[in-house]
Amino acid sequence: MTQRMDLAAVMDRLAIDDVVTGYAVAVDDSDWGLYRTLFTPDGRADYRGSGGIEGPAGEVADWLAETMRLFPVRQHLIVNRRIHVQEGYPADTATVRADYVNPMRFESGEDFVCGGRYTFTLRRTEGGWRLRSVAVEEKWRRT
Repeated sequence: MTQRMDLAAVMDRLAIDDVVTGYAVAVDDSDWGLYRTLFTPDGRADYRGSGGIEGPAGEVADWLAETMRLFPVRQHLIVNRRIHVQEGYPADTATVRADYVNPMRFESGEDFVCGGRYTFTLRRTEGGWRLRSVAVEEKWRRT
């Protein structure tokens, strides 16, 4: 029984990590359909900590689609991921706190780099782990 629970915990952590990586890829590749599928139906995103908006994931995806046009080149590096899965078996909620460095380039060719911390909350659904919320706390930026 212990090995099964340990294996389940490892599988959960890998699946949660895949969701966080999918988030970075969706934003970098302007894949707003993928972005939307990463969230629960009631999922929300909060970019106020970096000068953006907060709201339902679908509305925020529309805002990101418009805003990210300013940056035709971008790469979200999400690192130092600290995953906390709810105790118990099977766990159905998790939190990830992760640092990010985000180099981007304006259409003019000028570079823009920022960094900070994400807080992701996730919930297990029939379709796997999905984001319940994302919050961004920008700590620095440089142009």
